[in-house]
Amino acid sequence: MDWDVIDFTVFGAMLLSVGVIYMLARRSTANAAYRFAVGVALAAAFVLIWVNGAVGIIGDQSNDANMAYFGVLAVGIIGAIIARFKPQGMARAMYATALTQTAVAVFALIAGLGSTAPIWPRDILLLTGFFVALWLLSAWLFRNAAREQRNADSEQEG
Repeated sequence: MDWDVIDFTVFGAMLLSVGVIYMLARRSTANAAYRFAVGVALAAAFVLIWVNGAVGIIGDQSNDANMAYFGVLAVGIIGAIIARFKPQGMARAMYATALTQTAVAVFALIAGLGSTAPIWPRDILLLTGFFVALWLLSAWLFRNAAREQRNADSEQEG
């Protein structure tokens, strides 16, 4: 891969964005599970964009079917906004993101998208498994954060 100034600029902007979002989340709560969940979700989104842009998941990076992965990210972002970034809703958003990631892979496999790639369908299956595991880990951590928040709230009431 031969990187030019634009590639480095985009990569730097992505790193900066992830860093700023994480710092905002970190400042908004002392809940360690919530912070870790945000970190996992941001790492998954970052790597998904990076891998998809650099080499592609469905075939190579020039395959238009890879645009479907932006839908995966859109589900996570829209879900987070609807949840108002509350832990229980964030868990649901991450479950929906994992489901959407799986749906993209299933559709790609059924439609034979990227079947000319050298290690198809293994590339789609392995990467989908990797990202689904990250989304589910984030969801689990958000659930734990919600549980911790409920326990803290009930202690304050009692």
